[in-house]
Amino acid sequence: MRAEARSGRRRLAEIEPDAANRAASFLTDLPSGDLVAVYRAIGSELDPEPLAHAVIAAGRSLCLPVALERDAPMIFRRWSPGEPLEMDAAGCPAPLPLAEVVDPDLIVTPLLAFDDFGGRLGQGGGYYDRTFAARRDAIRIGFAFGGQRVARLPMDEHDVRLHGVLTEVGYTPARKV
Repeated sequence: MRAEARSGRRRLAEIEPDAANRAASFLTDLPSGDLVAVYRAIGSELDPEPLAHAVIAAGRSLCLPVALERDAPMIFRRWSPGEPLEMDAAGCPAPLPLAEVVDPDLIVTPLLAFDDFGGRLGQGGGYYDRTFAARRDAIRIGFAFGGQRVARLPMDEHDVRLHGVLTEVGYTPARKV
């Protein structure tokens, strides 16, 4: 399922090069949150950089996730575009250790596939699932191409549902299961 979703996302990234800019235009439709966690895109993930700039223009602050250990929830460090980054334990770009550790109100997450019920298929490492389980009060928003939507994803007990998904066609709150 992941291999098929990765392949589909790569295709979408090629045919929808402006999707991230269009998705960022729907920032005002998202639930409120003064401190927003984004991520640094890897590969064909929808790039949240336009969204990050929109967040700052709206007077909100940003942070990025940091994996300190492979089997632990991530922490978040305050960050602004242009600030230096280093690779974390998961091999993702993250703010330097000097950056302030913070608790985001809203967490924007990459994904391979999503459904209308808050289901999210991630890369398989469990970093976001562990983090969501540890931070249940944070609003969880998927950031994806609209074409990554599937009818229904299987969910395990440890999976934490998203509150909604932001795509190039707008924000869709998750439906009740």
